[in-house]
Amino acid sequence: MPRILLIDDDEHLAAPLTTYFARFGCTLESAVRPSEGLAKLRAGTYDAAILDVMLPEMDGFALCREIRKESDIPIVMLTARGEVMDRVVGLELGADDYVPKPFEPRELVARVQTILRRQRSVPQAAANGTQHRVFDGLSIDLDRRQVLRHGERVELTGTEFELLALLAAEPGKVFSRDDILNRLRGHEAELYTRAVDIVVSRLRKKLEPLDCIKTLRNAGYALAVARSEPA
Repeated sequence: MPRILLIDDDEHLAAPLTTYFARFGCTLESAVRPSEGLAKLRAGTYDAAILDVMLPEMDGFALCREIRKESDIPIVMLTARGEVMDRVVGLELGADDYVPKPFEPRELVARVQTILRRQRSVPQAAANGTQHRVFDGLSIDLDRRQVLRHGERVELTGTEFELLALLAAEPGKVFSRDDILNRLRGHEAELYTRAVDIVVSRLRKKLEPLDCIKTLRNAGYALAVARSEPA
């Protein structure tokens, strides 16, 4: 049963959401303060975290940044006003998705379920059936969801890993933003292009000094690095 942590200072929100998530086979636990939430994340094993933007002690953005220092757990941000900038900032900090308030509980459950399915799924292998892709300076183990850059492990969020796996499935092929969004998740129209660009930017930064993701203007993105045989 997936275990989810909600960090939101609205004490009236946790009880109904806990009941609702249970209907869909998920255990929801809650914390009203970021310090309490961080302590729970460090002490236990959770499959995803839901963070409100407006929190005491530190806002949801700062909390997301703190979590990302220690964990690649999937994160869904709750944006109080549904503002585009809130969503952009959350994505830039490493959030995997966002849900604007007010929201229907079923939508939140659906977003979390989508992320969990993506985390559990193994990306489709190439025609030869291998789950290990090796390029010059870059190794991608699809079974273990592990990425090595020049032999050093690179910590990626689930969204970043899925993006890299998609590009690595067909090196050199240009994937449009729509292709990428269909693989990763659905966003509201005004953030379609921006969401993809943010995730690509995060991934590029983590893969430095490798320069293996190329942008083709008005077309999309491609993995441009020579493939080599596994050792």
